[in-house]
Order: sequence, then C-alpha cells, then structure tokens
Amino acid sequence: MNDMKKGLIFVLFALVSIVSYSQISWNAKVGMNMRIGFNVGVGMEYQFSDMWSIQPSLMFTQKGAKQDEVKMNPMYLEIPVLAAARFAIADNQNIVVKAGPYFAFGIAGKCKIGDEKIDFFGDGDDQFGAKRFDAGLGVGVAYEINKFFIDLSGEFGLAKLADGDGAPKNMNFSIGVGYKF
Repeated sequence: MNDMKKGLIFVLFALVSIVSYSQISWNAKVGMNMRIGFNVGVGMEYQFSDMWSIQPSLMFTQKGAKQDEVKMNPMYLEIPVLAAARFAIADNQNIVVKAGPYFAFGIAGKCKIGDEKIDFFGDGDDQFGAKRFDAGLGVGVAYEINKFFIDLSGEFGLAKLADGDGAPKNMNFSIGVGYKF
C-alpha cells in the first residue's frame, strides 16, 4: 500500500475516533464588562475529548471607555472561537482555560464629548468615525459546577478603531455567569 493510501486511512480513522467521542452542548451567558457595559449571548461547545474542546459563541457586547469629558459606548455583535482545556478538580467541578480569536462587527453606539452626543461608527459631521470591524485575541478561565459556570475573560483587540498611527484598539475584561444545557 502506498504512503498516500496509508495517510488517508489514518486521517479517516482519526476523524471517526473524534466524531465517535465528540459531544456537543449549548450554553447561555450573561456578564458585566469591567469598564462600561454588559454582554449577553449563547454558545456551543464541541468536545473532542474529556479535556479538549472548541467553544464558538455569538455575543452582544457593549464596550467602551471614559476619559475626562469623553465617554464612548460602542455595541458589537461578536463571535469568539476559543479552544478550551478542561481540568477536573472535584466531582462535577472543573477549571476551564481557553484562548482563541474573536471577530466583531459594530452595530450601534454613541460618543459623548462634553454635552454633545454623536454616533460612534461611520463618517460625517455628526459621527465619531470609528471602524465597525474588530478582531483580536480572547482569553479566559471558567469555574464549572455541574451545569453552572463563572467566567473571567479578556479581549485584546488587534484591529485599529480608526485610521492613523496612534489609533486605539479595543481592550475588554468581563466577568459572567452561565448555564450549560
């Protein structure tokens, strides 16, 4: 048998092994962002083994910043896709460490400068001009008790919010609670 056929048989065997073990579960989560705002969403977990899984989610999150007279509160639809490692610490209790990319699209938001409010996204005289697309790296740790979990996470944006050398990037930290069903 040539090497290509051996490789194909190995890949098929590996896929059958993964699919035969894999478990899909769903969850709902709500949390508070550390600076301004909140987040809420649903996610799924595709478990490859007792330890390894992938956790894609769809989140609605309100990010923001406040400095002197300027207050910003953009809202995003966000899709984090995190790889997770689960460590059992007691019966039905786990610590989950996760990391991976996130992608987000700005859907609304205001920027308040003094007493004047303008739109956060878009161009124009009455708009702040931030870019709608955001992407970066998400990291987190969760403590699971049966079907409930407490989640601490951080996001480090890699996309600039505007054009220019000194343009800011999103950075967000949150704490949340959730339920797996």
